[in-house]
Amino acid sequence: MNDRITGYVQSYNRARGYGFLIPYGSTFTIYVEADALEPPCTTLSEGQQITFTIAFTEGRYTAHHVRN
Repeated sequence: MNDRITGYVQSYNRARGYGFLIPYGSTFTIYVEADALEPPCTTLSEGQQITFTIAFTEGRYTAHHVRN
C-alpha cells in the first residue's frame, strides 16, 4: 500500500524503539519501529495523531514513513 493513512499511537516503548498504531476507523493494530519515523518526528507518544504508510513484511503489517 502506498497511500498515506491517518491514525494514532496506541502505545510506544521509547526504550525498546517499537510500538503500535491504529488507523482511524479501525481497531486493527499496525506494528511500528523507531527507524520508520521521519523527521521532524523523532519519537511517539500515546494518543498522538500521525500519518503513515503500511507494508506487509515479516508476516505482519508494519508502518513506514511515519510523520506527525
